[in-house]
Amino acid sequence: MQIRDLVREDIRNLVPYEPHPYGDVIKLDANENPHTFPAPVIKEIFETLTGDVFTRYPDPLGNELRKAIGQVTGASPENIILGNGSDELIQLLLQTFGGPGRRVVIPAPTFSMYKIHGQITGTEPVEIPRNSDFTLDEERLLAEMQVAGTTTAFIATPNNPTGTVVPVAQVRRILEQVDSLVIIDEAYIDFGGQTCLPLIREYPNLVVLRTFSKVALAGLRLGYLTADTAVVRELLKVKQPYNVNAFSQAAARAVLRNWQYFRDQIEEIVAERERLEAEMGKIKGIDVVPSKANFILFRVPVPAAGLHDALLESGVLVRKNPGITHGLEQCLRVTVGTRQENDFFLEKLTKLIPI
Repeated sequence: MQIRDLVREDIRNLVPYEPHPYGDVIKLDANENPHTFPAPVIKEIFETLTGDVFTRYPDPLGNELRKAIGQVTGASPENIILGNGSDELIQLLLQTFGGPGRRVVIPAPTFSMYKIHGQITGTEPVEIPRNSDFTLDEERLLAEMQVAGTTTAFIATPNNPTGTVVPVAQVRRILEQVDSLVIIDEAYIDFGGQTCLPLIREYPNLVVLRTFSKVALAGLRLGYLTADTAVVRELLKVKQPYNVNAFSQAAARAVLRNWQYFRDQIEEIVAERERLEAEMGKIKGIDVVPSKANFILFRVPVPAAGLHDALLESGVLVRKNPGITHGLEQCLRVTVGTRQENDFFLEKLTKLIPI
């Protein structure tokens, strides 16, 4: 007997996520906040902890954190579900509303986990190519969303890996013409774009995903979604009861209480993104895709994999293969780092691109 023979046939050929750690390099590949976590916030986190944080199960709904999120976003706590990162929430949505015989529509290129979680849950992923400028092909998207069996669609704004945004007016048009769930992933909304959260009150088929990972707590894995109470009710039937640990909940509450520290870091990242785009645009052969996220997608005039490896040898790690189809074959993606890190990246990139 082969263990592989016991695996579901539809996931046998999936490739597991395998991170490749590199030592002694500037890490600009994972869209993390490059700045140091504020010491006063660390101090506050530990000052608020009590012994039962480690010996008792966490609040299964995270009610205190849901209230804090609601105060910041304007959403009602009963409309919020916490997750162990957005990844868990993506899978939760497809476990609940997807499955065999159902379809999830995905404008591509975009975050790869939408398709992967579709496959894991037995939901058929249907990729819709974006336009050449990475805007949505709205007509084709709507046509596919109206096909029988389509229950969900994922739209990221700002989108990963392109950094492009979807106008709220366009989201509204889509919501008004479909009955399936429209899931708007706002993982990078702190860096640009307009939120769709106010539309929750108008459209019961809208779900908005958010995460703490891109600004403050990537190491703790904490995300949340906001949706109509009818959607939340169904998701709670499937959600693991203690999915978000007590320490992460306490840390997130402290982050929200001290958001000014992180707002300052966001402003610095945005300023550096704009500077980095301008400087990269001066390099012959580099085609920068204007971004509203904390990263930049760019096309290169040489083989992308070779340039990635050359940058790595020079001491800087960027994202290779942000997409191998949909016009991304000659692209790399770089996270916006600190000013010093960005200068180092620009220096190495300039040297490696032939004049």
